[in-house]
Amino acid sequence: MTMHSGIDLTAAVVVAGDSGVSPDDRIAARVLIEEVKARTGLEWATTDTRPPSGPSVEIGFAAKDMPPEAYRLSVDAAQGRVRIVGADRRGALYGVGHLLRVMDWAPGRVSLPGNLDIESRPAYAIRGHQLGYRHTANSYDAWDEARYDRYIRELALFGVNAIENIPFQDESSPVMPVPRERMNIAMSEICERYGLDYWIWTPVEADLADPAVCAAALDTWEAFYRICPRLDAVFFPGGDPGDNAPQHVMPFLEQATQRLRAHHPKATMWISLQGFERDEVDWFFAYMNEKAPEWLAGVVHGPQSPPLAETRQRLATAYRIRAYPDITHTILCQFPVPWWDPAFALTEGRECVNPRPRFYARVHNRFAPYTDGFLSYSDGVHDDVNKTIWSMLAWDPNRDVREMLVEYTRFFFGPDVAAETADAILALETNWEGSAALNGAIDAVWARWQAIEARAPGLRDNWRWRLLAFRAAYDAYVRGRLLHETALEQEACAALARTADIGAEAAMDAAAEVLGRAGTDPACARLRARLETDGEDLFRQIGMQMSVEKYHARNFERGAVLDFLDRPLNNRWWIEDQFARIRALPDEAEKRAELDRIRTWENPVPGSRYDVVGDTARNPHVLRGEPTLLDVEDLRAPLPGYGTWLGPVRWRLSWLSSLDWPIGVVYEGIDPRREYVVRTTGRGESLLKINGVRVQPTRYDKELGEIKEFPVPKDAIATGKITLTWDTPDEAHLNWRHQSFLSEVWLLPR
Repeated sequence: MTMHSGIDLTAAVVVAGDSGVSPDDRIAARVLIEEVKARTGLEWATTDTRPPSGPSVEIGFAAKDMPPEAYRLSVDAAQGRVRIVGADRRGALYGVGHLLRVMDWAPGRVSLPGNLDIESRPAYAIRGHQLGYRHTANSYDAWDEARYDRYIRELALFGVNAIENIPFQDESSPVMPVPRERMNIAMSEICERYGLDYWIWTPVEADLADPAVCAAALDTWEAFYRICPRLDAVFFPGGDPGDNAPQHVMPFLEQATQRLRAHHPKATMWISLQGFERDEVDWFFAYMNEKAPEWLAGVVHGPQSPPLAETRQRLATAYRIRAYPDITHTILCQFPVPWWDPAFALTEGRECVNPRPRFYARVHNRFAPYTDGFLSYSDGVHDDVNKTIWSMLAWDPNRDVREMLVEYTRFFFGPDVAAETADAILALETNWEGSAALNGAIDAVWARWQAIEARAPGLRDNWRWRLLAFRAAYDAYVRGRLLHETALEQEACAALARTADIGAEAAMDAAAEVLGRAGTDPACARLRARLETDGEDLFRQIGMQMSVEKYHARNFERGAVLDFLDRPLNNRWWIEDQFARIRALPDEAEKRAELDRIRTWENPVPGSRYDVVGDTARNPHVLRGEPTLLDVEDLRAPLPGYGTWLGPVRWRLSWLSSLDWPIGVVYEGIDPRREYVVRTTGRGESLLKINGVRVQPTRYDKELGEIKEFPVPKDAIATGKITLTWDTPDEAHLNWRHQSFLSEVWLLPR
């Protein structure tokens, strides 16, 4: 690529080819004209032949000389001529996208920064995203056909060639403006309009061992195939949802493929091995090796699938592999945020605004070489930046992350703020690194977003801007509340320390008043008001459902971050419940003992050492073995879990983060002359080893928050250092929600 002097395109005309070019082949020219008008107000004229003078943008085809989807973008500044030559319809559209991403524009003007001469082709053949029109989505289900058209077009301008819908699974949503049956067809029509592949995701949750179930499912699927104007691929997930053995799935899919091809002869069938047990995985590959089914195009690799490298090694090269990365979730997912501060996990939750450009660039480039491309798992526009990173890297995996973000921000926000907004997005990713309380940069990041917005207030009408600014504000709001409410709990515990002087009831009253200031004198009230306003505007602008009650989010895990604005970030709820229990006790001495237990929970005796094992800010003795980004599939180190799926429960916060199980907990500087006991909380089993030797408990209560205690053998502390590790209980038969975990660990001198 070369750049020299600039070219003014303000008065350009678009040369769209001769009169014999079909309307479908003119889609790139129409998109260019409409996008330029939307940004600048200019109405470029179109013509079939190049004018004798003045600037022009010429769009044509040269299929014989270029691979599929490729394009050439060249500029002759001396002649005022821009040429986009595509190998096909898609190539021309991608060339237009490149032009739009690099041009300088403002109301009433357009220019290019200099001479360009670019030839580009995609590195991977499949590049797409799942945009299912269903209730589970946190925004798509509020869209009409025009909004879907707009979003799909914008994805295509960043290199996407496939869109996946979910036509059957999930019920309708109360915010749907169009019946699902109509939108399923409309999405097919939109894909045809832009020349994109239309995929569908079609699980079967009923028992395929039942012939009647198979027949009903086949009839339902074929009815959709029959009315769908364009259909290129069908994806059947092996699990999540569904629990059918491959012995029943493969014959079913063979019949489905026969019916599919009767209506769409070039359409393909795909399967994922998600949720298959090891013997089922082995059966599948044995079947593939023996039968070599021509009707199956390939395997989709998604969450809960066998390792990608193994899949590629065991699958014949005639079959393709499509990645199905989860780019939409932050926890309880394929790629969780590592060591996320629980203050964020318990408020922003599983499906918040989550730009992670550096991380997902590493993930894409780590696994893409095993695949033929990807269609992501997405449940809303909150992951819009992540979509762009995957789309652009699947075109060219050598792209620099910041350069991609500058193109994204230039395209959507304008050249004047592109570079600094790209840097502000990168800063959002670092907000989530380490302790929120210790990360003072969070406030500076929010100030950066405010400063850009103050210079360009029109950005508030742009939903992408509002989403990203919302995240910056929410992070700052969480940090402000965390600092304020942590201080309130410390002050409340100081009030409890006066119990012996003022009595249990008065101490509880004083502590309750202090804790109540989180509501009567809240932190960050202006930020909270901004978040409420942004949430309302985002629902109006893009259908973003940030509240279950107000905006009809499917449930609290589906982006309903506004419902957690007041979720305590200290132990207020738990302490209040304890006070209610203690007030009912008949004996003053017993009340005082219980209040002292609350006050000294973390430091019950002098010299206590305490860790909340899953809290990045409060586990100084935990060996994290923090994984590198190159180990994103098979983590060698455990990551914390968070009880966000439980909703706003009133437990101690330390019980809402956990590890199962830590690499180790290490204590140094132990006095060999003293005796020690290890205390733990969590749930279920705790198979503790000290210096590699299993130890037996003297107390072993298994319910959540109940205590286990293990005396430390005298010979274990001879060196002044001990290491705690845990054997993993055999609980494969249990659902993960019922398996054992560890929450807190103390080393207590006796």
